[in-house]
Amino acid sequence: MHHSMRAMVLAAGLGTRLRPLTYEISKPLVPVLDRPVMEHIVDLLARHSFTEVIANLHHFPDSIREYFGERLSYHYEPELLGTAGGVRACASFLGDESFLVISGDALSDIDLGALAATHARRGGIATLAVKQVPDTREFGVVLHDRDGRVTGFQEKPDPEEALSDLGNCGIYMFEPSIFDYFPERPFVDWAQDVFPALLAGDVPFHIHELSEYWNDIGSLTELRRATFAALDGDLDLHVEGRELRPGVIVVGSSPLRADTEVDGAAWIGHDVHIGAGVRLMGPVVLGGGARVGEGAQLRSSIVFPGTEVAAESILIEAIAGNKNILASVRRHRPQAVS
Repeated sequence: MHHSMRAMVLAAGLGTRLRPLTYEISKPLVPVLDRPVMEHIVDLLARHSFTEVIANLHHFPDSIREYFGERLSYHYEPELLGTAGGVRACASFLGDESFLVISGDALSDIDLGALAATHARRGGIATLAVKQVPDTREFGVVLHDRDGRVTGFQEKPDPEEALSDLGNCGIYMFEPSIFDYFPERPFVDWAQDVFPALLAGDVPFHIHELSEYWNDIGSLTELRRATFAALDGDLDLHVEGRELRPGVIVVGSSPLRADTEVDGAAWIGHDVHIGAGVRLMGPVVLGGGARVGEGAQLRSSIVFPGTEVAAESILIEAIAGNKNILASVRRHRPQAVS
């Protein structure tokens, strides 16, 4: 498994449920602690020897290209091709061996090597990463037999109707022959088109159940939840910074003053400025270049890079940002990035 494998990151989608954030920035570039969601994914791929990676682009294509530069290959879709159609358009890049497809807005510390090993061992045409979900109404769920072979799907079933509580994570290993099961049209969806064709043709494909963290950042609530999971270690991301005191991580020189009250966990990025008499009740994330005015009080909140919090403000369970978010994310990106 140690040779380089090829992977594709699905980065064409819009992220309507994260509006108004996604009016200004594409969903894969939304920052989580020190870097965009998609950069955490690219880092994860690299750690697991997936070093040749292509991304499909549609919304805000230039910003993704400019951010990642030479680290990735790209395929622009003038018209959206769907979750599977976009992959087929990159078939020549993906080559003639098993390849990985991962959603560009999934935050996970999944062991991709273990997924690849399951896929190789089972010998099916596809392996789907699945995870137990608390509420089936939010997810497509996957049905399987006792050998882990997929037997069916339900789209967002009510809990009393759900025949499975395993959500489809949008992380897949495929054989190149998967493209033989596509309909003859440009727009193709895995769940609607390809997987039903496999079931109809009795073609074996399997699940790989995750014990690791996974969150598709489907909503602003989930974005906050995933960010705080990374802060408290439930989600293992490679993140910049040093622990100033238990639970308080600072990148670069500390902006904390003698009168800054910090209660609970906090992550503070590069070049943050904190005014007099500020109170931070964790978990709190202050992105690079953020400025917190004097007397402000923040609780369970995220301040995106380059955002100013006015003096005397109170933020509770908030996400604070501004329209120049992408420039700020770029300006304060981790130094380790080549």
